Parts: sequence; C-alpha cells; structure tokens
Amino acid sequence: MEHKNIYQLVLAGVLCAIGLVVPMVMPKVIIGPMSFTLGAHVAIFLAMFISPKVAVAVCLGTTMGFFVTKPLIIAARAATHIIFALVGALIIKRYPNIMESFAAGIGLNLGLAVLHAVGEVLSYSAVICLRRSSCPMAL
Repeated sequence: MEHKNIYQLVLAGVLCAIGLVVPMVMPKVIIGPMSFTLGAHVAIFLAMFISPKVAVAVCLGTTMGFFVTKPLIIAARAATHIIFALVGALIIKRYPNIMESFAAGIGLNLGLAVLHAVGEVLSYSAVICLRRSSCPMAL
C-alpha cells in the first residue's frame, strides 16, 4: 500500500511539473479578455485517470504555480480546475470502463466541459466584479 502512495505522489509531482511547464512553452490563443494555452489541461486529464487524490494534487500544484507567475484572473481560472478534475476522477474511479463506450465517453466529456466552462465563467466574473468598487461582493 505504501508503494502505491509513493508511486502516486511521484506521478503527481511529475504531472505538476508538466502542468507548469506546458503554459510556458506552448502557444497561446488570445481572444479579447480570454486566453487559451494549447495543451494546458493534458496533465490534469492524465491525473484524472490515476486517482481523485492525484487529480486534486495536480490542480493545486498548477494553481499555486499560476498564483506565483500569472495575473490573479488566470490563477483563479486555474483553481476552478479542481472541481471538474475531482468530479471526473470520481466518475472514472466509480466507472473505470466508461471510456470504452463511445456514447458514455462523449457524455462524460461534455458534462465535464460544461462544468469546466461554468467554473471558469464564475471565477472570471468574480475577479472582475471584485476589482470594481461598486460590486456587491467587494470587501
């Protein structure tokens, strides 16, 4: 059991490193206030297939990296990945053969995409709102 935990810890560390390096070297697509880094989610998707703990650890690691190196709004968007990665990892753990069915795989991907999009929109809206003094959520 301890060997499995060490193995998963090492995988989480490697995937965190990949998750931090990919945004530095991959091309970015910028459309208005949005930015898309090609390949940025690869480490998170791989972590989802290992375990829910690894998925959350990779999301936390990449989020901390974004808090240190990128604007707050990008780090807030990265933090929302914890939600869809945990949900996806729990579903994959509960139904390990879900990707063997084309329809089930598409359903999982669409559901996670919607959850991901909602999380990013809410985080973006919250950060923009908090920057304005008239925001009801402003401290």
